[in-house]
Amino acid sequence: MSDVTSRSSASLSGLELMQGMVSGLFPAAAIAKLMNMRAGSAGEGWIEFIGRPGREHYNPIGSVHGGYAATLLDSCMGCAVHTTLPAGTGYTTVDLNITYLRAMTDATGDVIARGDVISSGRRIATARGTLTDSQGRTIATGITTCLILRPEAVA
Repeated sequence: MSDVTSRSSASLSGLELMQGMVSGLFPAAAIAKLMNMRAGSAGEGWIEFIGRPGREHYNPIGSVHGGYAATLLDSCMGCAVHTTLPAGTGYTTVDLNITYLRAMTDATGDVIARGDVISSGRRIATARGTLTDSQGRTIATGITTCLILRPEAVA
C-alpha cells in the first residue's frame, strides 16, 4: 500500500483520492482505526463508509455514543463533497446537524454511512448523510455545510 502525503495528494482530484482509499491503493485516514470504519465505495458526489460499533464506543448508559454516528456521518458527507473537488482543493466542515433515530450497541453489527452531495458551488457545498444498519433501518441522518478551500483562498 502506498503512503499518501498532503503534497502527493494535492495532485489528485478528490474522487481519485477517495477511490484510491476504497481500493486500498492509499491508506485510510488515521481516525478509521479508532472508529473501526473503512471506505466501502465511492463515485462522483457520493461515498459509503462501513463501520462496526463496539463496546469501545459505548457511553455511560450502555449504548454506542452518539459521537460514533456523528463521526461516520461527518466523514461520509465531507468525503462526498471531496469527490467533487479538483486536485489541490480542500474543504472544512462549517455546520453539522445530526438526527438520531435508533440506538446502536455492539450487537448492531456493520453499519453503512452514505454521503451524497446536494450542492457544490465555488465556496460552499452541502451534503446529506444516512446511517443504516445491515437490515436497512435508519439509525441517524445528517446534513452538512462545507467551506471549499481553493488554492487561491488558502494563501
